[in-house]
Amino acid sequence: MNTKTRYSSTSSTDLASAASADNQKSYSVSTLGGHSVKVIPFDYPTDQPPSSSSSPFTLAETWRSKVEQMTFKDWMDFIFPCSRWIRTYKWREYLQVDLMAGITVGVMIVPQSMSYAKLAGLAPIYGLYSGFMPVFIYAIFGSSRQLAVGPVALVSLLVSNILGDIVDSSDVLYTELAILLALMVGVLECTMGLLRLGWIIRFISHSVISGFTSASAIVIALSQAKYFLGYDIVRSSEIIPLIKSIVSGLDQFAWQPFVMGSIVLGILLTMKHLGKTRKCLRFLRASGPLTAVVLGTAFVKIFHPSSISVESVGIAKALAAKNGYELDPNQELFGLGVANVVGSFFLSYPSTGSFSRSAVNHESGAKTGLSGIVTGLIMACALMFLTELFENIPQCALAAIVISAVIGLVDYDEAIFLWRVDKKDFVLWSITAATTLFLGIEIGVLVGVGVSLAFVIHESANPNVAVLGRLPGTTIYRNLKQYPEAYTYNGIVVVRVDAPIYFANISYIKERLREFEFQCKEEDESMRRGPEVERVHFVVLEMAPATYIDSSAVQALKDLHQEYESRDIKMTIANPNKDVLSTLSKSGLVDMIGKEWCFVRVHDAVQVCLQKVQNLPGTPRSPQQPLSKETSSFFKRMLKERAEELACSNLESGDTISELEPLISKRP
Repeated sequence: MNTKTRYSSTSSTDLASAASADNQKSYSVSTLGGHSVKVIPFDYPTDQPPSSSSSPFTLAETWRSKVEQMTFKDWMDFIFPCSRWIRTYKWREYLQVDLMAGITVGVMIVPQSMSYAKLAGLAPIYGLYSGFMPVFIYAIFGSSRQLAVGPVALVSLLVSNILGDIVDSSDVLYTELAILLALMVGVLECTMGLLRLGWIIRFISHSVISGFTSASAIVIALSQAKYFLGYDIVRSSEIIPLIKSIVSGLDQFAWQPFVMGSIVLGILLTMKHLGKTRKCLRFLRASGPLTAVVLGTAFVKIFHPSSISVESVGIAKALAAKNGYELDPNQELFGLGVANVVGSFFLSYPSTGSFSRSAVNHESGAKTGLSGIVTGLIMACALMFLTELFENIPQCALAAIVISAVIGLVDYDEAIFLWRVDKKDFVLWSITAATTLFLGIEIGVLVGVGVSLAFVIHESANPNVAVLGRLPGTTIYRNLKQYPEAYTYNGIVVVRVDAPIYFANISYIKERLREFEFQCKEEDESMRRGPEVERVHFVVLEMAPATYIDSSAVQALKDLHQEYESRDIKMTIANPNKDVLSTLSKSGLVDMIGKEWCFVRVHDAVQVCLQKVQNLPGTPRSPQQPLSKETSSFFKRMLKERAEELACSNLESGDTISELEPLISKRP
């Protein structure tokens, strides 16, 4: 049976018996000077059962309870997320927009998938494969209703960079390894989804992602320059070798593919701009890649330019030779994993969600996963009926499609924004972008994630520790740096730790507490109240933001308490949450400090500590320091506003407007 003993934070021992009055909200205590102190009883738990975190079987029991309560519909929604939108599908409202969105994305993905396959070092046919089966599978197992799955530029570059170091792209083994890579990626994603490891992605900050994609976009664009220039360049994910290779081969420059590629790129960028800026022309954004393919193919078919390279192996021949909403990040991992696993058995290389196609899908009004199924059907039609039309696609046209797609990934606006808002995130963006450009994409992403984690660890190990002061006319205590009008009390330091307290940051917190102990003497005397004392006698720890405290931190607080005791300083605790209080109680720290020194509010702790300071031997009864004219005006305005509020409800610490006055009277 869980029982609780209530302790009142009283300031005189003769009222200790009042702690047993459970129905009493606060206690009025007579003190010197006729001032009454009201504090809220502190609930101190005793004879608690073991907490949930201490039982090794709690997690399994929770899962078993959830499984037992699941109905057939719950199981269908869990295994096949598509059943959620199928069951509630509004045919008259959704069907038309889903069909239009699916057709729009389908028109876009056919030429893009072939372009990205070339970027990955594969024949264009494998891009079509990657945009076929994974689309259907994700529509069934994915949780997003607008995400457009298929080959993307960044993954294609990663495939090329990883496999290019193992085997030449012209070797059959290269293609086999790319398909095997899709299977391995899918298995890893499924495993992470089933183990609920989606939270790991949260450690990759937006600054890292933006810096990485911006630098990768530049590398991708440079890697496609060979199709514009008419000569081969070195395959690399580093910018320096790419630029050296481009410059060294300028004597082989061919103007024909450059002119054609530039014209196609100009058309693509113009159509994309018009599609973004004018709502009535937004269909141009999706139809741009197909327009580039059609124009390029028609030009080659009519004029047969010898200097413009096309595909050496027709897609039709390659086909003949083959025989065979609320988003849940864990469900997304699983859905993408299943799509890659199944897709690998249909000759696809790794695929994922596309930024550009997902944006087009959303802008086209897609409501459910039916739009993805329509896209898959269009890809199937392209594989079965349109392959012969793709035999003479100019490679410079495919390169223009890739370049136009990745230009938008160079997020310089984000860099400018980060420079204005947070220099630390800008540094993170710059480090990630620079290492990706100059050291390669693998090192770039590792360095970016590593630096991001280092920042997280640094912030966690060096949390904000603030000295609090009382806002005039209230019982609210806030950071003195944020509210310079707040005042403190002589002999009392109120400190708030704005983070969980654990082994990595407890040393820093102890150092800051020692600093505050001596810094309080340097504060402006006009913003201090209470009797003039020479040193600190009480340290109040506001623990509301501390959601967790571990055993190392508890032991360090014990050592700090003993250090304070040796210097005749009392440590008090205010407003710990249930878990933190339980840990402090079990460790014996509460008993060491004293149960009567645990408070519900900071204000309660300050009231009791202030009375103790007043009663210290030799404490002078000096008048309050006069306030400046500006501060006094602010106090009057604040008091007036608070008095109006109290017309409807009493102040938190009392039931009369007189409670608005400072605890220490200004009169001597």
